[in-house]
Amino acid sequence: MGLRDLSKGATMTNKLTESILLVDDQPANLQVLMNTLESLGCKLLVAKNGKTALTIAQKMRPNLILLDIMMPGIDGFEVCRRLKSDPDTQKIPVIFLSALDDTGDKVRGLQLGAVDYVAKPFQPEEVIARVNTHLTIHRLNREVQKQKDELAHELQVVSQLQRNLLPERLPRVPGLKLAVHYETSRYAGGDYYDFMTLPGDLLGVLIADAEGHSAPAAVMMAMTCALFRSCSTDLNEPASVLSFINENLCKVNRESFVTAAYAVYDTTRRILRIACAGHPFPILYRFSEKTATELPCDNVMLMGLAPYTDVPVSEITLYPGDRILFYTDGATDRFNTSEDRYGTDRLLHKFKTAASDDPEVILKEIVDDILQFAGDSPADDDQAMIVLVVD
Repeated sequence: MGLRDLSKGATMTNKLTESILLVDDQPANLQVLMNTLESLGCKLLVAKNGKTALTIAQKMRPNLILLDIMMPGIDGFEVCRRLKSDPDTQKIPVIFLSALDDTGDKVRGLQLGAVDYVAKPFQPEEVIARVNTHLTIHRLNREVQKQKDELAHELQVVSQLQRNLLPERLPRVPGLKLAVHYETSRYAGGDYYDFMTLPGDLLGVLIADAEGHSAPAAVMMAMTCALFRSCSTDLNEPASVLSFINENLCKVNRESFVTAAYAVYDTTRRILRIACAGHPFPILYRFSEKTATELPCDNVMLMGLAPYTDVPVSEITLYPGDRILFYTDGATDRFNTSEDRYGTDRLLHKFKTAASDDPEVILKEIVDDILQFAGDSPADDDQAMIVLVVD
């Protein structure tokens, strides 16, 4: 069987768009390599020393480099080191070619970043097999990276579209100061918040959390947004709003779920009416008592699983200086490097001891405290928080 037969499969797939750089100071060795590899159908580049090899690699970005070790001037080890230290060439696979048979030299070459080692004198079948293998691996790596880049771009677009669904600006409500914090653990997430200014000096506040924190969660978040904004009646009734969103989520999905809390605040009477669907209870800070506690709301089950028969609504009167914190569990479920959970108690304490009645400052103190607690441990869930302060 000849060399052309051995490389027949590779000839069908490797085109002249792929190039191989051959580096050797001996013309006879270069000729043998060229004769061996010409049937692969790749473009063959030639360098007779390390300096030329580095220049060609930088300009031509070959798909593979066959690199001799023992060369005058810059030897193969140094060429490989420089290739791997340059971001433009570090991903080019390098196969060392050498008559050296010392294990230490082979190890040194692999430690410098080479992917393989072929000993001289060359065995044509071995050279072709190794070149084919590493060209294939390199090609697959490029394809995977291209797909990753395309996916990252798509997720960035999704992330921006998702953020466009959030309120462009906070409503201005007499007697009430508002602030929000929103961040996703990845490009797109499932947390959502919204406001609705209603007749009769009422303000609707919605916070929701779709299961997960990836593209499917972002879709559920977008559906929740669309349903909330299309709910044209009874927006002043928390039970009706959650029932409407849940009923329509159930029509299109029963595999994922959404937690939510919807509250309606009467700015004239300072009365907050709230309904919760599997969502963390809002936190109330009483200015007169200097205490922070969870609001005792009756929860119904998560939205998107089954229609509700009844949604209980809790009512509470607020006074000047009181604060309300709505949040998703990404805040309390943040872990540190010791796998300790930030938890509700820490959140209660930080909300209680905030040094200002400015909601922006309060949120910053909470976020800073969570970050300090987490240390180097990255967030694995989205976070949304809303602070209301009664004037």
